[in-house]
Amino acid sequence: MTAVVLAGGARDAVARLDPAAANKAFVRVGGTALVARTIAALRRARGVGRIVVVAPFEPRALAMLSEADEIRRDGPRITDSLREGLRGLPADELVLVCASDLPILSAPAVEEFLALAERAQADAIYACVERAAHVARFPRVPHTWARLREGTFCGGGCVALRPRAFAALERFLERLGAARKNPLLLARIFGYDVLARYALGLLSVADAERRGSRLLGAPVAAAICSHAEIAVNVDRASDVELAKTLV
Repeated sequence: MTAVVLAGGARDAVARLDPAAANKAFVRVGGTALVARTIAALRRARGVGRIVVVAPFEPRALAMLSEADEIRRDGPRITDSLREGLRGLPADELVLVCASDLPILSAPAVEEFLALAERAQADAIYACVERAAHVARFPRVPHTWARLREGTFCGGGCVALRPRAFAALERFLERLGAARKNPLLLARIFGYDVLARYALGLLSVADAERRGSRLLGAPVAAAICSHAEIAVNVDRASDVELAKTLV
């Protein structure tokens, strides 16, 4: 499977911790850029073929991407970068789309996700980890948790996507962006019935998959992963010091 690593974006509070970092993806943890750590895990994983990285065309960034097979220029928005990463790839074949800020991503975690994605027979498959499995390994790593009928979950840093689904995904993300400050619009997008069941802890994974498939207009699935490191990322400046204790 081709892997696309999204390493674009502007300098944020995390990037400002490292004067040499073009953006967050290039912040060094244990002497190695986050994106380089992500690429190394992908390179070791069975089932990963070509690795395409979407990143700024800056000398300080490009120098850290020597293990990539191809580098493409990032765009102003994440959807622009994703479109560029998917450009020219077969429309019907799954592509592994990976965040670039996964400091302890492992080859077994990638391999498990690929196997789950292949079995799902969907157009978009999202990695997630159950809370008990995550806390057992990384009790100090914070997350935003979603309570569903089967358990409490956080999102992971990998998605498998068939390029044919990108246009619908982009439209959906634009709708979410337009409604992000309007709870009523958000409720209309997801459906009041779904939000009510979620609030009561009655929404199941299958319910979420069905609503996601309806919203996207393509089959959507969750991949519940046992390797918690797939969900350990660097979102905040404080996460950098925490990541240094884990590598």
